[in-house]
Amino acid sequence: MFDGLTERLSGVFERLGGRGVLSEKDIDEALREVRVALLEADVALPVVKDFISKAKELASGEAVIRSVKPADQVVKIVYDGLVDMLGGDVPTGLNLALNPPSVILMAGLQGSGKTTTTGKLALRLSKTDRKKVLVASLDTRRPAAMEQLATLAKQVGVESLPIVAGQSAPDIAKRALSAAKLGGYDVLILDTAGRTTLDESMMSEAAEIARIASPSETILVADSLTGQDAVRTAKAFHERLPLTGLILTRADGDGRGGAALSMRHVTGLPIKFLGAGEKIDQLDVFDARRVAGRILGQGDVVALVEKAAADLDAAEAERMAKKLAKGKFDLDDLAAQLNQMQKMGGMEGIMGLLPGVQKVKKQIAESGIDDKIFRRQQAIISSMTKEERKKPDILAASRKRRIAAGAGVDVAEVNRLLKQHRQMADMFKAMSKDGGKGLARMAQMMGGGDMARLKNMGGGKIPTPDPNAAGGQGLPGLPGLPGLGTGGDAKPNPLSGLGLPGFNPFKK
Repeated sequence: MFDGLTERLSGVFERLGGRGVLSEKDIDEALREVRVALLEADVALPVVKDFISKAKELASGEAVIRSVKPADQVVKIVYDGLVDMLGGDVPTGLNLALNPPSVILMAGLQGSGKTTTTGKLALRLSKTDRKKVLVASLDTRRPAAMEQLATLAKQVGVESLPIVAGQSAPDIAKRALSAAKLGGYDVLILDTAGRTTLDESMMSEAAEIARIASPSETILVADSLTGQDAVRTAKAFHERLPLTGLILTRADGDGRGGAALSMRHVTGLPIKFLGAGEKIDQLDVFDARRVAGRILGQGDVVALVEKAAADLDAAEAERMAKKLAKGKFDLDDLAAQLNQMQKMGGMEGIMGLLPGVQKVKKQIAESGIDDKIFRRQQAIISSMTKEERKKPDILAASRKRRIAAGAGVDVAEVNRLLKQHRQMADMFKAMSKDGGKGLARMAQMMGGGDMARLKNMGGGKIPTPDPNAAGGQGLPGLPGLPGLGTGGDAKPNPLSGLGLPGFNPFKK
């Protein structure tokens, strides 16, 4: 999301960065380009006008013009403007009732991802917030809508209201409320029916259900791919329903992001969550500061660390840390690291959260980096016997041919993987010779002990690495990831400046 806007704004700020002092003309030209970038990102015109007006007022002061690095202050002004546009400094969480069950009413058009989002929200409430959740489908029109929600509920481990054929939506709502109270549930999520377009029948039914359920949260689920249509839909629903918040779906598929930037300003409603992918666990809390940071190419290290903390197996990480402290690193360990990276969203998901990636985006694209490389490497390791993974030195030419055939790759790729593993194993062995001091810090991080430091690194400021620097000049090592650095005599690795040292998947 926001890729197009990020690219345009990065270009504007790079041009400003080459000037020691900014004149009024420079500021006017920069803000004109920011205005065009926002409009191209499908941000509503009234929102853009208000944003530019406030930014110009702040950017035209003597403090900016006479500053040592005026371009940095312009970036700060745009950042603050984006945060304000997106909803302010403090994320707006769910407002759950003090006396359970809290009722959450999900509204939206058909096809916006409402039922899937209901399942995602139920998973988040049960897993993260430790709530006992009941979900109920009130969609009596769409074929198999109730069965779909029941299947999702089973998948995420929450209860769903038993289906009774022939009941009306208001009757199902009453039965769901009774079941939630009798069952001692903390949260009841009601998934209402949608239509392909707004109509009076749908609005009346939703209003009637809201009257019966008295929800503590009435959330509109909108498809961000529909752009300004999503904003118009939100306004229409808000006129008939007491909406309390928004969830934007398909945020991973929208390269412009205008709907998200316009929603808060036009409707006055906070964006609570973003649907960040198709998987059932891909529902992210919407934080205006972190989203603004991503738009300006600063990445989101906090989100990356949270992903690592959520997906890391603590026991496995501790076992790995102890093994590395002894200088041991076999192909099973490499496979575990590759698998961990896939669990954290793959290369694309991780790279999108790292600062400075926008600067080397072209180099990454030219290098052909994608998750297929790592899946092939996992396939190669899976084609080996247990003994071969433990002792790669026994891999003679005949064994390599068998492994390559089993993985569906060339022998050259097998050799490349073995060379990379040998470099990593040598590195860990060398690090273990200093009494384990170098690996002690790594062990602490892999065990999760350094998460707090990472979350607060730089006093909340995210460092921007130098894309031309050698490996290791940027972020500290991240748990669960194989290092990604220059790899010695390899061809230049576009990831070398991102502070993930030691392993180049492109090394020949």
